[in-house]
Amino acid sequence: MKKLLFILLLTVFAFIACDDSVVPKPENLVKEKQMIEMLVDIHMAEATFSKFRHDSIMKNNSSANFYYSVLDKHQVPDSVFEKSFVYYASVPKDFEKMYRKVMNQLNEIEQEYSGRKEDLLQFEEEESRSRR
Repeated sequence: MKKLLFILLLTVFAFIACDDSVVPKPENLVKEKQMIEMLVDIHMAEATFSKFRHDSIMKNNSSANFYYSVLDKHQVPDSVFEKSFVYYASVPKDFEKMYRKVMNQLNEIEQEYSGRKEDLLQFEEEESRSRR
């Protein structure tokens, strides 16, 4: 899994560094919304694996299993995901916008599980009441 991500990142940097290269749009491009959802799921899977990798339950698992479970969940073959990832990454400004959405969703998930989301909602309610 780390090797795959390393190769993908190298490919991305190669495209960014070379303005003349244009990656053709893949035939089976993953839609942007689904790609964002997949990236969120991949980051969640990596975090889960990282947290529990030394657990006895995980001794027969690898990060690749988590990666492929995300692909199975979204019913996207790995080759289609990889080509889509490289295509989106070849347009850095758009890819950055996509990744902001990914990070926003991950932040929301973190807030929800840490209990901070309820605190923020309560704070916003109190602020709106005090403005009236």
